[in-house]
Amino acid sequence: MKITILAVGKIKEKFYRQAVEEFEKRLSRYCKLEIIEVADERTPDHASETEELQIKEKEGQRLLKYFRDDAWICALAIEGKMLDSVELSEKIENLGVSGTSHMIFVIGGSLGLAKQVLKRADFLLSFSRMTFPHQLMRVILLEQIYRSYRILSKQPYHK
Repeated sequence: MKITILAVGKIKEKFYRQAVEEFEKRLSRYCKLEIIEVADERTPDHASETEELQIKEKEGQRLLKYFRDDAWICALAIEGKMLDSVELSEKIENLGVSGTSHMIFVIGGSLGLAKQVLKRADFLLSFSRMTFPHQLMRVILLEQIYRSYRILSKQPYHK
């Protein structure tokens, strides 16, 4: 299985980068992992709703360039469906069994994802109704994908 994490923005903090690198290393035995970062737009202080929409649109266009017709697209969105770790592992397993060989997880920028990205996604996944920094979300997502593979291979992992 090939898994792509498609994210708006770069990870600046060293501790987040280290966590991402650790999960990249751990996941290398289970899947082919690719992380693609697209540029984020600077959001001015007190941006209007129109300005925010335009920013999301620009970021959305950058993300859509990496969507593949043969891939299953999962967008992380507050309004998405919440799954527990076992349910996520079952989703990954079921997609693989049904012939899907490429999954793309999409993480938006600080304003979230554009409507056209959400519309194009095959699944909207929510980790919480709370908002998390997109850099931290990348670490959380990678950890949950790793946990999913541990569950699927019936290997122990801390709870």
